[in-house]
Amino acid sequence: MKLSSALRGALSSLILVAAAVLATTAAPARAQSAYEAALPAELSTSPALCAYVPCAEVLPGATSFSERKGQPPYVEAYAEENGQRKLVGYVMLSTDITDTPAYSGKPVVTLIGMDTAGRFVGVKILKHSEPILLLGIPESALIGFNKQYLGKFVGDNIEIGRSRPDEDIIGLDAISGATVTVIAQNQVMMTSGAAVARQVGILEPTIRPQARFADGGRTLDWATLVAEGAVRNLKVMPEQVGLQRGATPFIDLWFGYLNHPEIGRSVLGEAGWRSLMARLREGEHALFVIRTGGNESFKGSGFVRGGIYDRVQIRQGQDAFTFRDLDYLNLYGVSAAGAPAFNESAIFIVRSPAFSGAFPWKFIFLGNRVDRETGARTFANFDTEYWLADRHLEGGRPEVIKPDAPWVKVWKSRALEIGLFAALLVAVTIVYARRDVLTRRSTRKNKWPVNAFKYAFWVISIGFVGFGLLAQPSITQVLTWFHSLLFKWEWELFLTDPFIFLFWIFIILTTFVWGRGLFCGWMCPFGSLSELIYKVAGAIGLKRFQFALPMKWHNRLKWIKYFVFFALLAVSVFSMGLAEMLAEVEPFKTTFLVGVFNRAWPYTLFVAVLLGLSIFMERPFCKYLCPLGASLAMPSTFRWFGLKRKQECNSCKACAVGCGSLAIDEHGRIDHRECMHCLDCMILYTDEHACPPLAQERKRRTKAGLPLTPIGSDGYYIPIKPVPAAKA
Repeated sequence: MKLSSALRGALSSLILVAAAVLATTAAPARAQSAYEAALPAELSTSPALCAYVPCAEVLPGATSFSERKGQPPYVEAYAEENGQRKLVGYVMLSTDITDTPAYSGKPVVTLIGMDTAGRFVGVKILKHSEPILLLGIPESALIGFNKQYLGKFVGDNIEIGRSRPDEDIIGLDAISGATVTVIAQNQVMMTSGAAVARQVGILEPTIRPQARFADGGRTLDWATLVAEGAVRNLKVMPEQVGLQRGATPFIDLWFGYLNHPEIGRSVLGEAGWRSLMARLREGEHALFVIRTGGNESFKGSGFVRGGIYDRVQIRQGQDAFTFRDLDYLNLYGVSAAGAPAFNESAIFIVRSPAFSGAFPWKFIFLGNRVDRETGARTFANFDTEYWLADRHLEGGRPEVIKPDAPWVKVWKSRALEIGLFAALLVAVTIVYARRDVLTRRSTRKNKWPVNAFKYAFWVISIGFVGFGLLAQPSITQVLTWFHSLLFKWEWELFLTDPFIFLFWIFIILTTFVWGRGLFCGWMCPFGSLSELIYKVAGAIGLKRFQFALPMKWHNRLKWIKYFVFFALLAVSVFSMGLAEMLAEVEPFKTTFLVGVFNRAWPYTLFVAVLLGLSIFMERPFCKYLCPLGASLAMPSTFRWFGLKRKQECNSCKACAVGCGSLAIDEHGRIDHRECMHCLDCMILYTDEHACPPLAQERKRRTKAGLPLTPIGSDGYYIPIKPVPAAKA
């Protein structure tokens, strides 16, 4: 009766606190948030950008704004000075320039202001889909992060992390718990600013040495052109633009560089190539494009939007090159033998000394992508790299040092911590793989050969992994991966947080090998904190107040976490934002990512109730509420290895009495979906004084004067087999 009352009181407290969290924080946060904010449909297409967004907020002092101009687009900002308009800066919409995804897999739509000297003067987030910024970390943190750009020059080397003056790198402070988001935002800011700064002359275009072609006099067929990389393919499938998956491509393009004699002659024929070269001025370059599949035009609406071909461009390094109507020539046919049939074609001219055929460049197709979750339409970039082969260039390809991808920079900058964390995961795996050695050295009265390792891993998990690296896995990652598999998978998205990435490799492998218990019972930072509190409380004299629920209650309540998991999964299909709000049933953000003293009181109270209940009950959250545990429990059914059992375990209750996870049923079977791998039952399994079958056999042999043989892998004494006496 007392247990039932205590249980009802504890659960009532948890429900009330969770309700208070949602009631007091969710609605205000939603009302004032840019999370999934509704943006005008005309935002990405209307020439009058500033009619739909507050351009004056990001360019202080500006009183009027031009229409979109340039490619990628930007807006000129003007101020009134002595009755005349004066150019004071430029405004750009990030998604006009780059669709770099943040942690949600979607871009953070940002309005950026830059003055005529190339310094950032304003930043405003118009829309984001970052779940961590919905409740876990306030949006004000991202606003504060963006303020670090104000006054900085667009041409500076700006990175997330500490400044390194010796390398001419300016560092920005990150947001704890939102590393992926801020790395993506830095890429958005710098890419957008540099693209506009180069167009308006703030940044000088890079001057690259021009190519010296190696001409062997060959005329190549189509297959050879493709094999040598002289002609490349860019194919976009329907699912990449949010349409129904299908075998027919959305668009299938082939392209190549025509200035090279062998390629030009092969594609255009001798006369055609010479005619084209005669039309080009020094420093100009020609490339051809043909469409062999799909119905989407790569020419776009160029003839009605100022003569700009807004569906294709090329990029070399940080320089982007677009095409106007005067940069277009008709391509009537391809001379190379075996060339595919095509239904759209063009020759485009690059008229810039910044471009060189000797260096790698990317051909980019800009297409409309439909977000299958929200139905919103956005521009998306699809690209393929092109670089002439060594044999096509005198002296071969020049040496090119490509900048590291953002996720590579993160791995390099935190190499020591990553190495230590990886070593920790390997160590706990090796220790658990050799658990039989430890359990045989332990007894019911001396469990330290096992517990010394287990307790040490708890402390390391709490301090180093949880509070130090902020590497607490969460159900939100499971939901994010689920959506990525459905809509768009990007490895870079997950590689940007190396600790969570490595942790999930460890979790997936060990769950299918041994079940969820190794992570949940040994390495989960919050689970370790909860159980350590329980153990410490028992050691300091509170053991008489500690209790476990009766099995009939446990068997009912353990299903709550599965309900929570499936409810979150179902809600996420309709609204990832709402699912993230409801995922606050996990106390992980408050405990490790944000901090109990940095959040509203309902969150802090919720964590306090859970940890306070842990003083009296072993792992209450893990057993009954944790949706992450539920998501790992189901694949644990298909583990490769389980804990050992004897035939007598079906009727013996010795192990069940001491099972803190309540994972051993009345028939002696271990439910590995609930087991936390404390290994207490495995210690008893080979303890000849505590395991009833072994104790009985020990007493029988001792009474009969028989030797005590070693205990075999089956948990029994090795049988004594009589050996016939040797004949004299």
